Amino acid sequence: MRIETSTVRVGELSAYLARPDGGSASGLLLLPMITGIGEQVRAWAGELAGRGFTALVWDVFHGASTDNTSREDLGAKLGDLRDEAALAEQTTLLDHLLGDLGCRSAGVLGWCLGGRFALLLAARDQRLSGVVAYHPTVRDPAPPNHDLDAVALSTAITAPVLVAYPEADVVVSPETFARLQTALQSRPRGATFTQHFPGAEHGFSDSSRHGTEVNAEAFALSWPQTLAFVDALKG
Repeated sequence: MRIETSTVRVGELSAYLARPDGGSASGLLLLPMITGIGEQVRAWAGELAGRGFTALVWDVFHGASTDNTSREDLGAKLGDLRDEAALAEQTTLLDHLLGDLGCRSAGVLGWCLGGRFALLLAARDQRLSGVVAYHPTVRDPAPPNHDLDAVALSTAITAPVLVAYPEADVVVSPETFARLQTALQSRPRGATFTQHFPGAEHGFSDSSRHGTEVNAEAFALSWPQTLAFVDALKG
């Protein structure tokens, strides 16, 4: 399948677009990790486009990514992210997927900080057909810029959710993840699929962590299941 990729403007926002030539009816909004729209996220977008999705990627740091900025400097920007402003940007991109880009359905796929936002966006916007949250960064206690409680709000998600948790996550405690699981499984609508990886670390999907064998193995097991999940969401 031939795909087309480009950086696009959506109102005042910049985003990365990957889709089959001529577009498609099925969309995915991708919410990156700390890398921003770096090489790996673009590769994932291209892979999803090759499976028939229109993938639109949120520009977390408005132009900064691992292509042009160190991870340390990107990390320093995390405190500037505010929940409502970020969700407003993501909603604008979702509108674009379901509007000008011609998608009949759209899911959301996020990693780390993007995994948390995937849960928040799905709680707020029930147009989403499904949610994938890779090692979502749900901290307890929450940092000052986390205005919304992702665990409490996840009970409002009506779409199916796939969430991946690494047991050796030093950012999200097992107790916090257990509360998230309880919240997700209390929903009257929407299936919950859990991936649990003993020994794997926070951010195990990031290829920079694949020098640690358990992380590489976790991602090798997880990604095909994620692809099967999003394939099932196609409109």
